[in-house]
Amino acid sequence: MQEKICKWTIYSAFSLGALAISACSTAPPAPPAVPAAAPTLAASQQAHAIVPGESLVAITVRRSGPLARMGHDHVVATRQIEGFVDLAKGHTELRFRLDQLQVDEPALRKEAGLETQPSADAIDGTRRNMFSKVLQAAAHPWVVVRADLHGEVLNAHITLHGVTRDYRVPLQLQADGKALKASGSFTARQSDFGITPFAVFGGALSVKDEMELRFAISARR
Repeated sequence: MQEKICKWTIYSAFSLGALAISACSTAPPAPPAVPAAAPTLAASQQAHAIVPGESLVAITVRRSGPLARMGHDHVVATRQIEGFVDLAKGHTELRFRLDQLQVDEPALRKEAGLETQPSADAIDGTRRNMFSKVLQAAAHPWVVVRADLHGEVLNAHITLHGVTRDYRVPLQLQADGKALKASGSFTARQSDFGITPFAVFGGALSVKDEMELRFAISARR
C-alpha cells in the first residue's frame, strides 16, 4: 500500500495542551511511555472537582505548504481531565496525559468544521508520530494548567513539553452552587513550547505552527 501522509492537530493544551500537535506518516511504533508521577494539584475543601469523562480539551491543527492537499487537518482531544476550580480563591488547576489523547473523533472533527474523515491507518500513524517525534510523550507525559480567574478572563500558566507559557483566555463561566461549567477557546503556537511542527519534503507538506484550542469543563462539589 502506498505510504499515506497526514498531519495532525494539540484543543494541550490546557494545554492546554496540550493542547497536541503534529503531523503523521506511517512509521515504526514508538516505545511505550515511561510512567511518571502525576503533578500535584492542591485543592481546598471548598473547590469544585473537575469531572473526568464530562469535561473536554480539544486541539485542532491544520496543514500547510504547497503539498497541503496531500494531507489532513486533525483534531486531538481528551476527556480524562483531573483537577479543580476554586471560585472562592479565584484559582483553578488541571492536568491530563498526552498518551490519553484521542485522534479525529468524527463528532469533534465536525464541530471543528472538518468535512472529511482520515482513514484508520492515517489516524494510527498520526498517534505514533505525535507521541514519539513531536510531543515526546515518554519524557513529558503530562499537560498541566494552573490559572487565576479575573472576571471573564483566565490568566493561564500552561506547561507542555517541559515548558511553561502564560496566556490570557476569555472565559464563559456558569455556577449554581454545587455544579460549575466553564468553557473557552484560544490560539497558541507549538513553537511557544519548544515544539517543532511536523514537516516532510523539505517543508512542502507541514503542520501549521498555530494550534486552535477549546475546552469545556464540568465540575461539582
